[in-house]
Amino acid sequence: MEDAQTKGMGLLHDARNILLNGGQINRETALTLAKIPDKAGLYQLADAVRRHFMGNVFDLCSIINAKSGNCSENCRFCAQSARHHTGIESYTIIPEDEALTIAEDNDRHGVKRLSLVTSGRSLSTKTVEELANLYDKMAKSTGLLFCASAGLLDENSVDALHQAGVGRYHCNLEASRNYFPQVCTTHTWEEKVDTLRLAREHGMSLCSGGIIGMGESLEDRIDLALQLRELGVKSIPVNILTPIEGTPLEVLTPLSLDEVLTAVALFRLINPDAVIRMAGGRQQLGADQYRCFNSGANGAIVGNYLTTDGSGIEQDLAQISALGYTFAREPLHA
Repeated sequence: MEDAQTKGMGLLHDARNILLNGGQINRETALTLAKIPDKAGLYQLADAVRRHFMGNVFDLCSIINAKSGNCSENCRFCAQSARHHTGIESYTIIPEDEALTIAEDNDRHGVKRLSLVTSGRSLSTKTVEELANLYDKMAKSTGLLFCASAGLLDENSVDALHQAGVGRYHCNLEASRNYFPQVCTTHTWEEKVDTLRLAREHGMSLCSGGIIGMGESLEDRIDLALQLRELGVKSIPVNILTPIEGTPLEVLTPLSLDEVLTAVALFRLINPDAVIRMAGGRQQLGADQYRCFNSGANGAIVGNYLTTDGSGIEQDLAQISALGYTFAREPLHA
């Protein structure tokens, strides 16, 4: 009778053959892999799949909190909801000189893509105009490509953003379709998918991922990765919940390192040719955060996040380079 270790090695070997020959793993296989005792073997498999499909090229991007706080939505993780009392700074649009300083600093450090992120369900006409002005000024002073993360889109807003030079749209699904109602009830998972499809129809590439550690199950994380694969998303940010005081999720215990690395590995194995991008919350892992980049991830948001501080750009660049990566001269999956 096979012991668990021998069976696990066989599963890893079979999955490797399937993926490196252009196949896909299904939900059952992903769940079985997630539960094998040989976690090191799982992470090594994910790293091998990453190298096979993506090489040792690392994809950098950054964000600017362009409109902060006073959000009408009730996302249970978010410090920016007006329904939560978190004490964050609120403003309607970031000052132009501050945005340009951040953009130019990112450009100097070799970051290739920057996103303006706005709080709120969707964009007003005034905010679209203000964002277009910022994109125009940043385009004139940097060589950056641009992304936007501005909630739910309609035809007018997506067209205006694209005309303003936005080539990628970001809208996190946050959680699996089944778990999403436990995260937010003021908009739906389906509305997010509609926004992603609308952005693609208008010629934008897509960035979408989620947050792990919101009370969801391992199955939910696998389902989210599968749903992103079904949508053809090639830039997948993985956020790790930072329990923020004043939000309904402040009482949750942060995920362990092994839970994070297992999730990262599964996202890679389910989406072998995507950029798996470590995003908000990785700073909670300290120096261990860089283990994500030899467990399947090959991209990161660098600098600070929306309402939490990130690792310094110089530290990130040094640590990632030490892992054997080179930095993409052009964004992967542009």
